[in-house]
Amino acid sequence: MKRIIKKLISIFLLLLLIISILFIGIGYVNYVKAIDDVSIADKVAEIRKRPHYVTFDKINENLFTATVAIEDRRFYEHHGVEYRSMLRAAVTNVFAHGIVGGGSTITQQLAKNLCLSFKKNLSRKFAEVFIAKDLEDHYSKDEILEMYLNITYLGEGNYGIQAASQYYYHIDAIDLNKQQCDILVKTLKRPSVYNPSKVN
Repeated sequence: MKRIIKKLISIFLLLLLIISILFIGIGYVNYVKAIDDVSIADKVAEIRKRPHYVTFDKINENLFTATVAIEDRRFYEHHGVEYRSMLRAAVTNVFAHGIVGGGSTITQQLAKNLCLSFKKNLSRKFAEVFIAKDLEDHYSKDEILEMYLNITYLGEGNYGIQAASQYYYHIDAIDLNKQQCDILVKTLKRPSVYNPSKVN
């Protein structure tokens, strides 16, 4: 009986390894496709030209602190990917029989917003990892956080923190107070539920 159990476990682990290699391969192909026509550097240059784009020094520091605390506590410690969080999310997804969470870091979320579709699947998740690694290799943590806050959706048709600050509070991102920063960071999670139009 022990021999049969060992054999079944070995078969299961082998299948898991094969499936992982397959998805990593598909993820890499998707990564290459995503950056084939327009490089990551060109995509970054493109978003930096947007009318509401604001640089790190033009965003209230409370917003950075709150974003890291809620979205990715180890942001300044990891190199773009938190494998433990991804593994935990994978286990959760298996038990939920679908994709309910992704365990993404801020860098991975930027990678998705910058280069990939929003369709949830494993191959996209692996492509996200490759792009996140590229971003971390070529940009500082502060630049990544700056880009993330400039590209993310904040409800009511607003992309980026400057557009959202002006729309909801009629002020620039640098002039937000702590409470406004906290509300906007909650909006990152679920813009349709937590945006300031719904909170006030």
